[in-house]
Amino acid sequence: MKQLRQRAIRDLVEQRPIRTQQELAAALRERGFRTTQATISRDVAELGLLKASREGTQAYALPPRLIEAEVSGEDRLRRILHDLPAEIREAGLLLVIRTLPGSAHAIAAALDRARWPDVAGSVAGDDTVFVAVADRAGLQRVKRRLLHLAGDDGRL
Repeated sequence: MKQLRQRAIRDLVEQRPIRTQQELAAALRERGFRTTQATISRDVAELGLLKASREGTQAYALPPRLIEAEVSGEDRLRRILHDLPAEIREAGLLLVIRTLPGSAHAIAAALDRARWPDVAGSVAGDDTVFVAVADRAGLQRVKRRLLHLAGDDGRL
């Protein structure tokens, strides 16, 4: 859970200005993470977050060591899908990915970061991700790609 939470923190800090630990806690709650102020404080310290000027205000930023070490969305998605049990189903022009409680956001964030052209967007709950695509052909391409990243071992 700590790794997923810290990945979410990195994504949030990259996506929008987060000025305070309270703002960070609220943003994490929006993504389904329940945290205490002490946990947020430890995560900020462990990640080595810095304050930097962003959009005219001081906000958290990733330290250079995390930016350099950051893997692509597709690499992250490959790791997550390989490590987590998940299943995928088609529902109209949606792919529905079911996984362990607390893990859906990590999958959706990695998928969004990968910026696949066939993916219109994703919505994550606690254990379910809805992936929207524009057409049937795109749905099949995304499904095949997810299966490939998962190792196509029947779990997805």
